Amino acid sequence: MSLLVVGTVAFDAIETPFGKTDKIIGGAATYISLAASYFTKKINLISVVGNDFPVEAIDMMHKHHVDTDGLQIKRGEKSFFWSGRYHTDMNTRDTLATELNVLAAFDPVVPESYQDCEFLMLGNLTPAVQQKVILQMTRRPKLIVLDTMNFWMDSALDELLKTLKMIDVLAVNDEEARQLANEYSLVKAAHKILAMGPKILIIKKGEHGALMFNKNQVFFAPALPLEDVFDPTGAGDSFAGGFIGYLAATKDISFNNMKRAIIFGSAMASFCVEKFGTERLIGLKKEEVKKRVQEFVELVQFEIDLG
Repeated sequence: MSLLVVGTVAFDAIETPFGKTDKIIGGAATYISLAASYFTKKINLISVVGNDFPVEAIDMMHKHHVDTDGLQIKRGEKSFFWSGRYHTDMNTRDTLATELNVLAAFDPVVPESYQDCEFLMLGNLTPAVQQKVILQMTRRPKLIVLDTMNFWMDSALDELLKTLKMIDVLAVNDEEARQLANEYSLVKAAHKILAMGPKILIIKKGEHGALMFNKNQVFFAPALPLEDVFDPTGAGDSFAGGFIGYLAATKDISFNNMKRAIIFGSAMASFCVEKFGTERLIGLKKEEVKKRVQEFVELVQFEIDLG
C-alpha cells in the first residue's frame, strides 16, 4: 500500500529579510513528498513539469523513495514558476510573479501502478483537478487529505464545496477557515466546515501552531520557537507531508494517532523554515527528526497537582 501525492512541482524565487534566491526547486508536491519520505518508503507522485526542470531534482526525489511515473514532462514547455517577497514578520508576503506555464492545462492521470493507494494527499490545485484524481481511483483510499486556498474560495467555490464532500481531512490556514465558514471564531468556523463534508479539519496557524477538530474533539499543537527562520515557503506543505507520512507509516487514522501525526508534521515544518527552499528537507537524519519531535513533546509536557 502506498501514499499518493498530487500537487505542483515547480520553480520558486524567494526573497526574505535574510536573503534572496535565484530559481530553486519548489512546489507543494515536492515539499509534501520530501517530508513524508522520512516516515514511509512508498510514495507516488502525480504532477507536471516542463523540460526545463532539472533531471538532478528528479533523481533527488528518487533517492527519497518518490516514484515519478506519474510526473508528466512536457517537451518544449516551461515549469510552473512563483516568485515572492516576505515581509519582516515572515507571516505576510507579496507575490511578485506567477507563471502557470504547464500547470495551466494540467490533466492528471493516475497510472495503473498507483491504484494501490491507501493514503491520498491532494496538494493545492484547482478543485476540479483534485476531483478528477479522486474519481480516477478504482478503490477509495483509506484516507484523503486536501489542501486548498482562499483563491479557490473566491473563484471556484461551488467546485470546492463539491470536492469537500469527497474527502476526509481538510487542511487550511486560519484566514482561509474564516473565509470558508464566514465566521471569525475558529471554533464556530470548524463546526460549519465539518458540516460541509470533511470528518477532520486542521487549521494551520504558522508560528502559532495548529488546531485539529472533529465533531466532538479539539486538539492544539504549538509551533516550536526557533532561533532561525529563513524562509517560510513550503512550511505548510512540509507539515502536511509529515502528517500524512506518519499516518501512512502507522496505518492508524484514529483521532488519537492524528494528534501524534500533527506533532510529526509540525516537526517537519520546523526543519523546512531553517533554510531556503527544500534545502533542509534533503538528507535529514532519522536522529534529527526524533530529537526534534522530542523537543515538541517537552514543550507541552508538564505535571500539575490539582489536589
